[in-house]
Amino acid sequence: MPDTLQHFTCAGSELQSSPIRLPMRLYMRVGKVRPAEALNCNCSPASDASGDIASALKSAMNRWRSDGLNVETGRVDYERLARSRVIEDYRPLAAALRDFDPGQLATGDQRKEFWINIYNALLIHGLLAYRETRSLLKIRGAFERIAYVIGGRRYSLDDIEHGILRANQAHFLIPGPRFSRRDLRRRHALPQVDPRIHFALVCGASSCPPIGIYQAEQLDRQLDLAAANFINNGGVTLNRKEGIVALSRIFQWYSPDFGGRWMGLGKRTPVLRYLAQHLVGGARDYVLTHADSLRVNYQHYDWALNV
Repeated sequence: MPDTLQHFTCAGSELQSSPIRLPMRLYMRVGKVRPAEALNCNCSPASDASGDIASALKSAMNRWRSDGLNVETGRVDYERLARSRVIEDYRPLAAALRDFDPGQLATGDQRKEFWINIYNALLIHGLLAYRETRSLLKIRGAFERIAYVIGGRRYSLDDIEHGILRANQAHFLIPGPRFSRRDLRRRHALPQVDPRIHFALVCGASSCPPIGIYQAEQLDRQLDLAAANFINNGGVTLNRKEGIVALSRIFQWYSPDFGGRWMGLGKRTPVLRYLAQHLVGGARDYVLTHADSLRVNYQHYDWALNV
């Protein structure tokens, strides 16, 4: 982490305060996260980015791809990105987000695309800005600390994931909705959870889904592909001889999004039936047939960087 954080702190004129629920305030205090801390401060906005931020963001991420981002494997060459100019060139675009109103995104798919791409760009930007080379968890309070100001309000990684993309649901370790009723960020929350977003969001870890660049006009197909790719390439493994299925921790932490109960307690049948939709070959029929009797284990989650 940098020796000083003032370079990531927005001036009061750039940031409108949002009511922060007590559990998050306590978490931020423990993590020493400043309410005005954001990565897109102290940089002049790009003059040509005010029109279509969502398209400019996708173009920027495509430039990242050529400099160290492999969307097929999900691996990121952080050292190469840090040495290139792509992040430095991207900073004015990120700064332009300070004046961008997400409410102008017209359709649900446009909103979903925007927030997924912003989350993934913010994550990579955060790892580079804090010069972390081992694991996101080495950055103190990372999911609250790494943030952008968007439309005058601060959005951390957790704000985007739980408040926006998970339809203002609770973090699995923090009870209650992410945004209070008085929080104006709440109006940008999606109306319902699309479980496939969990296969599109990247946490910078080896056990995360691979990174992608999402487009509203192809979003449904892209999310289906992301789900199938993650589930059939290690996210779910079967041991038919012993009647055991080993699931990624994502299916435990976000069990309610897949039809289950908190932290995977109780019957796992709804979750197994959900993921079976994306399994290929005989695995799909096997899980559907044995969903009530399969023993469920959860895999170790590797938080080492996805390099």
